[in-house]
Amino acid sequence: MTTLISGTSGVTFPAGGVGNPAGAVVGTSDTQTLTNKTLTSPTLTTPNIDSAQFATVSGTAPIYPCRAWVNFNGTGTVAIRASGNVTSITDNGTGDYTVNFTTAMSDANYAWAGSSQSTATATVRGIFTNTSTTPTVSALRVQNANFVSAEDPIYASVVVFR
Repeated sequence: MTTLISGTSGVTFPAGGVGNPAGAVVGTSDTQTLTNKTLTSPTLTTPNIDSAQFATVSGTAPIYPCRAWVNFNGTGTVAIRASGNVTSITDNGTGDYTVNFTTAMSDANYAWAGSSQSTATATVRGIFTNTSTTPTVSALRVQNANFVSAEDPIYASVVVFR
């Protein structure tokens, strides 16, 4: 896979380090273009990503990527299957969970959505916010229930946008 930065292939870094045959050392005046190289734990400072970097995006509306997401098993011991910017899920009781963010949101005015699948077969269910708590910058408390009572879902997903 080729990484494109500023519309070009490869990345240019300062070069000229002692004992480094590749020459990629930050803090010197020479430069080297890295093409088809693997970077371990790279950090981009203030990256500028717009619709030009998203091949399937059309139009000029701003892009607001997902800030956090999680797919978890809510039955028995809660287990995260996969996630992004989610540290853990707190099990507060039957069908009641707190999604804890790795990096806090800028404020609690984010939008979120959720879906679930239960072990029950005949009822409609959904994930909603707990009425006794409000979202915070570091966590979102959600509940899963059918029309009758709270239940633990076998599949639950929550996404957060800001």
